[in-house]
Amino acid sequence: MNFGERLKEIRANQGLSQEQLAEKIGVSRQAITKWETNRGLPDVENMIILAEIFKVTLDELILQRKNEQEMQETFFESETAYDIDCNKHFDIRVGNARKICICTCDDEKVHIKLQSDVLDNLNSLYKVKIDERKNRLDIDCQNKKALSGFEAENSLDIIIMLPKGFTEHCEIDASAKELYIESLKLKRLEYDGAADLVYIKDVEGSLEFTGKTDYEMHIEGTCTQLDVNQWSAKTLIHVTDINQYTFVNKGRKSKVYCLKDGVISEEIFEGNGENIISVSGIGSELIISNS
Repeated sequence: MNFGERLKEIRANQGLSQEQLAEKIGVSRQAITKWETNRGLPDVENMIILAEIFKVTLDELILQRKNEQEMQETFFESETAYDIDCNKHFDIRVGNARKICICTCDDEKVHIKLQSDVLDNLNSLYKVKIDERKNRLDIDCQNKKALSGFEAENSLDIIIMLPKGFTEHCEIDASAKELYIESLKLKRLEYDGAADLVYIKDVEGSLEFTGKTDYEMHIEGTCTQLDVNQWSAKTLIHVTDINQYTFVNKGRKSKVYCLKDGVISEEIFEGNGENIISVSGIGSELIISNS
């Protein structure tokens, strides 16, 4: 993770907008954007102010030594890989997890990796069952020992890697505190379930989220199409470049709002980009934040 990504992550985790952080430091919002997109670095004085605001050391802010130490801590892993020889429709059920990461891999296999810094017996706790039919692959991550949903959501991370060139359509049924969809290329991905925080980065294809709970999403880079299908729930979406997107309301009794300087209004951003973000369902709310 570079400095810009680190700065943006800490700012978002502490609930600060770019405008709010800029005001605390005494710089322009454009300066924050420049730092977070790695088009420049703060001077020494501003680095010190940032560290004080975020209550971290300069080493943690600049060199990320705390993160490096955490990465070196012992963790446990179980991996299942399955060879693919033609284009498949994937139906994947993984249940509850702390974090789920979905990405594309370069080999001709689908990979399901279970990781934990707490559970040292992943192989005995979970079994990954695979059922292959002509153009379909069903993958079920079965909880053999009846691990509680609460325990899984606080100790289990899952990485799903889909083979490039052999994945056209993928359905995933899951529930996670954090969901990461990065460097993904396929025709369509459907996510059915809950996710408190969703991070989307460089996705080519269509994403569809279906759920009855709220989502908070952060989009970086490219996201060709995002459809949020909800019932009496809301989705807050942070985008870095509003001009990349066009916003569409396809729901019944649904609303699209914008969030600007901490104020929500029905004055929609005039985005007319080639990428689409839409809301459907019944009584749902889509809130767009350009931050």
